[in-house]
Amino acid sequence: MEYRRLGSSGLKVSALSFGSYVTFDAQLDTNLAADCMGAAWDAGVNFFDNAEAYAGGKSETMMGQVFADSGWAREQYVVSTKFFFGIQDGPNTRNTLNRKYLLGAIEGSLERLQLDYVDIAFCHRSDPDTPMEEVVWAMHDMVDRGQATYWGTSMWSEAELREAYAVADRLGLRRPVAEQPQYSMLKRDLVEDDYASLYDEFGLGTTTWSPLKSGMLTGKYQDGIPADSRAEVPGYERLIERLTNPESITKVAKLLDIAAEVDCPLSQLAIAWCLTQCLDGDHRRQPSSPGARKHGRHGGCRGARRHDHGQDRDGAVVSNGHQRTFEDRDDAGTDIAKPGCTATSDVP
Repeated sequence: MEYRRLGSSGLKVSALSFGSYVTFDAQLDTNLAADCMGAAWDAGVNFFDNAEAYAGGKSETMMGQVFADSGWAREQYVVSTKFFFGIQDGPNTRNTLNRKYLLGAIEGSLERLQLDYVDIAFCHRSDPDTPMEEVVWAMHDMVDRGQATYWGTSMWSEAELREAYAVADRLGLRRPVAEQPQYSMLKRDLVEDDYASLYDEFGLGTTTWSPLKSGMLTGKYQDGIPADSRAEVPGYERLIERLTNPESITKVAKLLDIAAEVDCPLSQLAIAWCLTQCLDGDHRRQPSSPGARKHGRHGGCRGARRHDHGQDRDGAVVSNGHQRTFEDRDDAGTDIAKPGCTATSDVP
């Protein structure tokens, strides 16, 4: 296992991380979750990702029980969780990053995870209704109180990240160290374009999610929706339209041909592509999770952009008669990381 620095921090995370979105509770019980986490641990994974909202808090509870039963030394593994969507109804507890919510949410997560602190607390989305100063102060205080070691963001825009950095610098507060965006062969804009200027300028790290595009990059949706797939899980019917999108199906068909040429499953090819996708040859990108995640600074890359021969701009690798190299999260929950990156699973 390769270990990568998380952005400009000194924290080292495995290039592949383990995520729990959808799978924990909906598809796995605690015993099977323990088996999966144990297999990841045995393979060198030290980074486990969760979120308050996953399964209404049950995902954190399950993962916390696995930690409690594992016997693993706390200093040997890295845990992240995320806040925004909330698990209790109310004007100050849903879809918000207000200070009252954040400082209460971290206490609930720590209780469910059976931990004294998490290593990274992410703002799961941005909140236009809460002033950025309030958000940055709350996350700074969360770290200052020892409830989190670092803080980061997920699916924020470049402008929002710049505002957060500006507020932190002006007030002398802790900066976010990482962003958790979606990244795969079929989804490349945020990591390669939107954040390109932030890797060098601010040392931004990434812990990317959905390297298998909700399982699409396994090829299992080429002929419809399998009965035991994520799209059949109650509450996730919204995935059906994107997983049966004709344009994406066509791209996946081309990728299946390439995977056959190099004699490996498409899922393996897709995750390997994410793991090695670096900009300017720098190695700061972090892990990804298929049920696991990817982390680091843009891949071990701080932020440059690279368009390899044989890839169209939409992210699919296409055949052009040249030798192909793949330098450049499946339903089970795999993640991947970027310039300063790691990877995780299909975590929204």
